[in-house]
Amino acid sequence: MARSRRPSAAQRAAEKAEAQAAARRAVRICSWASLVTAALGILLLAMPKLLPVGSPWVQLVLGALTLILSFRARAIGMRGVEGFDGRLSLVGALAGFVIMFFAGQAAFSVLSALSH
Repeated sequence: MARSRRPSAAQRAAEKAEAQAAARRAVRICSWASLVTAALGILLLAMPKLLPVGSPWVQLVLGALTLILSFRARAIGMRGVEGFDGRLSLVGALAGFVIMFFAGQAAFSVLSALSH
């Protein structure tokens, strides 16, 4: 009698649990990394003299990185985590938009000052 090569129900459940754990870990890492980059970006927005040369460009990069990480966390969470609410990644995304807005204004003023 040939044995079936399909995984058993217990094996499928174990694989699903392992995938959920990996997704939760990825969501947690991306969410907290986005919040750290958001905090650094907001710190540079509040005190731009901490980094006098290139501050708007660093702020823009931090804002973009914040948005990428937070939306990545949301995508992973919605796909792979049951009961995902995504509040931390939403806060990160909102902070990323704020950083991009104010850093964009600062970068535009630097560019317009260079042209005159």
